[in-house]
Amino acid sequence: MQCMEIWGGNQAVDSGISVPGIDAWVFSETYHGEAAGGDIHYVSMCGGGKIARFALADVAGHGSAVADLAVVLRRLMRKHIDTVDQTKFVRALNEEFLALSADGVFATAALTTYFAPTDHLVTCLAGHPAPLWYRARLGTWVRLDAATATDTDRRASTDADRRAWKGAARRPAKRAVRGVSNLPLGVIAPTEYEQFAVPLEKDDLVLIYTDGLAEAHAPDGRMLGEAGLMRIVESLDVADPSAIVPRLLEAVRQFRGSRPIEDDLTVILLRHNAAGPPRKSAGEWAKVVGKMLGLVKV
Repeated sequence: MQCMEIWGGNQAVDSGISVPGIDAWVFSETYHGEAAGGDIHYVSMCGGGKIARFALADVAGHGSAVADLAVVLRRLMRKHIDTVDQTKFVRALNEEFLALSADGVFATAALTTYFAPTDHLVTCLAGHPAPLWYRARLGTWVRLDAATATDTDRRASTDADRRAWKGAARRPAKRAVRGVSNLPLGVIAPTEYEQFAVPLEKDDLVLIYTDGLAEAHAPDGRMLGEAGLMRIVESLDVADPSAIVPRLLEAVRQFRGSRPIEDDLTVILLRHNAAGPPRKSAGEWAKVVGKMLGLVKV
């Protein structure tokens, strides 16, 4: 992808895409094979090739309302393509969805921004399932949430990690002071959103998905759930990242058996290839990370 480019939509897709530092695979299957579904995915890149954003929204409903929201999301992606604090972006999204809430339109969303100079992934969830993170150095999958980010920061493995985070990621989650937070888009206003950041190492994987994956049901009525999904990903061979999504989907299909798909289903897999632009000093990039987290005024 080139700077200022946005790729995606709400149609079925099975494709790979690369940005500096990240290889990504996107799979989206629409409910009943419709031309367009209720899951919206976009990838954008700018900041001179330093900032890549992956957006995934799961809209309640189908048809023209979703198509209209896909246009809205794309417009806001472009408007905020260089916005370093993505909580501003998700608040703007919430306002747009609230304008349509009289029609019962709401959505969950996962926004992840990768900052290539420091190899950090910043995540903001609006009522959306937490991504799953494969830590290559440890050989383990974990739930990627604010608690994991806090623990990762506390266990920073090198002095360089600590310097890069000093004054910025020591508080990885920007939390609402009062009121409700992290609700799905279009439910209530005002809603505050928090974000958290983790440093990625080479060959780390991040799996972002809509609830159509974890809410798959077996013929006897059992739901896969997050625990079942975790068991599946832990059983997958991660040596070939390009094969992970197909193997994951096949395992879920086997769990469903003869039961048909019950919702739109979208999966985005990120692999950190560690390629990126030349690094500046730790102090310079710590300020930028602080801006991304909303801890430093822009």
